[in-house]
Amino acid sequence: MKSTDKAAGADWWRGAVIYQVYPRSFQDTDANGLGDIKGITRRLPHIASLGVDAIWLAPFFTSPMADMGYDVADYCDVDPIFGTLGDFDEMMTTAHALGLKVIIDQVISHTSDRHPWFVESRASRHNPKADWYVWADPKSDGTAPNNWLSIFGGPGWEWDGVRRQYYQHNFLTSQPDLNFHNGEVQDAVLAAVKFWLDRGVDGFRLDTVNYYFCDKKLRDNPPAAIAIGGLDAPESNPYGMQNHLHDKTQPENIGFLKRFRKLLDQYEGRTTVGEVGDGARSLQTVAAYTSGGDKLHMCYTFDLLGPDFTPEHFRRCVGDFQEIVTDGWVCWAFSNHDVNRHVSRFAETEAEQPRVAKLAISLLSTLRGSICLYQGEELGLPEAELAFEDLRDPYGIRFWPAFKGRDGCRTPMPWEASRVHAGFSTAEKSWLPVPYQQASLAVDKQEADAQSVLHHYRETLAFRKQHAALVDGDMTFLDTEEDVLAFTRRKGGETLLFVFNLSREPVKVALPKGIKVGKIMPMPGFATAHASDAVTLAALDVFCGQVG
Repeated sequence: MKSTDKAAGADWWRGAVIYQVYPRSFQDTDANGLGDIKGITRRLPHIASLGVDAIWLAPFFTSPMADMGYDVADYCDVDPIFGTLGDFDEMMTTAHALGLKVIIDQVISHTSDRHPWFVESRASRHNPKADWYVWADPKSDGTAPNNWLSIFGGPGWEWDGVRRQYYQHNFLTSQPDLNFHNGEVQDAVLAAVKFWLDRGVDGFRLDTVNYYFCDKKLRDNPPAAIAIGGLDAPESNPYGMQNHLHDKTQPENIGFLKRFRKLLDQYEGRTTVGEVGDGARSLQTVAAYTSGGDKLHMCYTFDLLGPDFTPEHFRRCVGDFQEIVTDGWVCWAFSNHDVNRHVSRFAETEAEQPRVAKLAISLLSTLRGSICLYQGEELGLPEAELAFEDLRDPYGIRFWPAFKGRDGCRTPMPWEASRVHAGFSTAEKSWLPVPYQQASLAVDKQEADAQSVLHHYRETLAFRKQHAALVDGDMTFLDTEEDVLAFTRRKGGETLLFVFNLSREPVKVALPKGIKVGKIMPMPGFATAHASDAVTLAALDVFCGQVG
């Protein structure tokens, strides 16, 4: 089923706004406490009303759900807890009718240990799929083949008594890593991708895209020069003590990504966005994976998913990308299903959370690149505080209490403030609780408030679409004497100036020489700033003007 939507163009993804849906937390329609695909279909009008271009669905494939679906047991079917393939087709038809593209996750660096491929592979050392996973003999003393670690804690190897060998796993022991050095594995993975392309999906988000290959010689990783915890591995996790030279980001990955792109290019208007978690090398990896027009269309890193909300941080992250990734495209995001919600990371008090939520989307929508929103951020949802007994995330359970895991950002979407589970489900118990603070920010309450974060998101995304310079125009940072984030966006005959005050104090900013504001164009929700030779900004404020 090849796309016939020529009006959208092959490059619809460039500068697109993508809305991430976490299916088990979006909308439950069968009263089992878990969201489902019919629930997504029901709520698509809400997503479309925001003015986004596409949805990205986290995994809904057949899975034992040890890692909430990121442990896939069948790449070509829907898990019964989410519905059926027919439900998926209906959802996609509805999305397309609403003008929304559909991007789905592809978790292909590893499978579930329940996947038929692994069941066959572990049965013996000589069956047809014996080499489909990364197997290795133990050292002479019975220990693991090398020092590789799992992100989810402990060694990156698990002993199998049937084969009397170890298999590699970068995550849970029940998530064995596929052996991409085997061409048959690549063929099988691409066949699964083709299944969804033929079904009409518009693109793929590639989970852990730099983890597909490991070093063939299985060499030890050297210690890190400085042990630093990152967003994929907090300080409580020894994973950050290694320099991961050999267990990911291998040069052979480039060849597979070219095969992936060659398949996609047989279909019109399809796209890819890769998740790159590679520490200090992340931007170099993004540059390698997105250059040349023959690999990935775009990537995102973890750079903006941390706690920093300062002009210096944004100048460095965006500036480094522009300097290093000269022939690629980025997808920026402040939140997703793996990190604390950004309102809680950026706001200093609960009272300022709505203001910070509005300022954050105003900033995100003006950056050069595509952008990704995570369900609920359009409501300004904060991170949920959960008790240990409520946790479902194996990562959080493993490292509690030093690291609370990812469940705090995965709580159900609040739709109706006065209903049980805020309208997410009619079940007696939902898979994760809906905290009172989140229920109080439900969609129905914000629809009735013209000053709400929800309305601000719609207005801001509409502002972005009204100006071609914001979609894919050039971006240039400006030097100022004050500690603010100032830059221009330019395309064709339009140049827009933005000045963001991310501090909690008012500031007056002298405009750099050569910058003259011809017309003030206040962004939605921020109408107080003004300019002559200087811009006056309140705390947590933004100025926008047309240059010339």
